[in-house]
Amino acid sequence: MDYMVRGTAGNGHVRIFSCVSKEICETAREIHDTTPNATAALGRLLTGGVMMGLMMKNDSAVLSLSIKSDGPMKGLTVSTDSHGHVKGFPYVAKVPFEELRPGKLNVGASVGNGTLTVIRDEGAGEPYSSQTDLLSGEIAEDLTVYFAESEQVPSAVGLGVLVGTDTKVQTAGGFIVQMMPDATEEDITAVENGLHRFGAVTDHFAAGKTPEELVQIVLSDIDPEILEKTPIEFKCNCSRDRVSRALISIGKKDLKDIIEDGKPIELGCNYCRSKYAFTIDEIKEMLNEK
Repeated sequence: MDYMVRGTAGNGHVRIFSCVSKEICETAREIHDTTPNATAALGRLLTGGVMMGLMMKNDSAVLSLSIKSDGPMKGLTVSTDSHGHVKGFPYVAKVPFEELRPGKLNVGASVGNGTLTVIRDEGAGEPYSSQTDLLSGEIAEDLTVYFAESEQVPSAVGLGVLVGTDTKVQTAGGFIVQMMPDATEEDITAVENGLHRFGAVTDHFAAGKTPEELVQIVLSDIDPEILEKTPIEFKCNCSRDRVSRALISIGKKDLKDIIEDGKPIELGCNYCRSKYAFTIDEIKEMLNEK
């Protein structure tokens, strides 16, 4: 089962989130039929995104992360909430296989240069939107830059998706560690030492480590404490009714054009690839409702 833990250390001066996300990433791979480099890129953004979603307090809060880039993937989008539900899709699912070295996918080359846009809707007032340039396209480094530049929170993000020779996800997960405003130099040094000895996220999960153990490894010098454990999953909230409302919103002229064309239409969800078909009679009813 995929889940995330939230912890603290250094008398509350440091907070950390860590999760295992193998099922989320494998579900995304199956839905979008991605090649390994796209699987890794999307899996990393899903993993980082679901942890960021659980940082939000409001029950109705929604967070979206969108990358637009010049690499073969062209970009990817992830949407998540404050309950551990996350969904996402790549703009291009079939990208060339490329490695940095044997066993290490070159995700940065697949993503390329571009921007990361984060939109946070807490359910009250105007959504907060921020855009930062990609640092490497490797996702974890790009989220680290986002936290520093847009939220002014010194953070370290570690993400990993291990894809097997059968193209399936073998393991996946990550962590986000953040310094609170009252963090001391000793706290900062302890975290830096923990990150230095940590190594690769996928190595730990491949060795059977849990999110709780990742927290202990990173923050072992400053007495980490696990505060909360939350299930996480790939879940899309699309439905025929939601798609129908979206179709109605396009306006009378476009609905009339569809009716005059005389052909039923089929609309799909980018996140889960579900298909919804509407007959001409159903579209006529929508036109009457406007």
